[in-house]
Amino acid sequence: MARRWPWSSGGRSGERVRGEPGSANGASSFHLSWILDTDEPLVEVSAVLEVIVPPAADRLYFWALQASFADGSTDHGSAHLGLQRNRNHPGRAAVNWGGYAPGGQVLAGSVSGLPSTPNDPNTRDYPWQPDRRYRLRISPAAGAGWQGEVTDLTSGQATVVRVLRAGGDRLAAPVVWSEVFARCDHASVTVRWSELEAVLRSGRRVAPTGLSVSYEPSRAGGCDNTNVAIDALGILQVTNTRRTIPPGARLDLRTGGDDQPGSGTER
Repeated sequence: MARRWPWSSGGRSGERVRGEPGSANGASSFHLSWILDTDEPLVEVSAVLEVIVPPAADRLYFWALQASFADGSTDHGSAHLGLQRNRNHPGRAAVNWGGYAPGGQVLAGSVSGLPSTPNDPNTRDYPWQPDRRYRLRISPAAGAGWQGEVTDLTSGQATVVRVLRAGGDRLAAPVVWSEVFARCDHASVTVRWSELEAVLRSGRRVAPTGLSVSYEPSRAGGCDNTNVAIDALGILQVTNTRRTIPPGARLDLRTGGDDQPGSGTER
């Protein structure tokens, strides 16, 4: 009997659209890197996240805003701030603010004021809800370090997750992403990103003019049925759907169009 590969069934030959992701961490991730038309240092970044179609599978899903910490040409690591669908927390709802130093060590931080059922310093209990908008914000903390904050835009309540003890006087390389620890064929999930904004050292607020699209290639274990799209309210990241925007594409946020579709050859 011929061997049946888990990613060949239900898609074009060689595509991974079924079964578990084969990546090193067991997730299929896809990213939207910001394109900013400025050389001025960034001191704050924020984005609004809304889970439109929540997960049905009892798996870990993580949606985050990420940025690197820098000081001139010196790298001080990077960190991610986002919401999780996480079975270890009440209501399977959590928020995470954590990251890594350049050498790969986990960044230290202050003790969060939020509880954490599994006592995880990075991941805390946070009762987010679908169809509700949350602003994620990374900014300088009073004194030193970088603060991660989430604001429920329905209630207006802002919550500081904690402060990471990372160096640097600026932020770099902002990106929003989805990290999905579910089977490629688990029920489709949709999140929307909107109101992407950076604050420059001068105090001026700017939005990215575009986004660069990347997916974890199937050769590294990623699912080939993740996709991104632009709707009237923001940018969507969707699992278990037909991919229409290829890797390497640039989404032009000024026109809402696909600026440079790329080769689409990443697999």
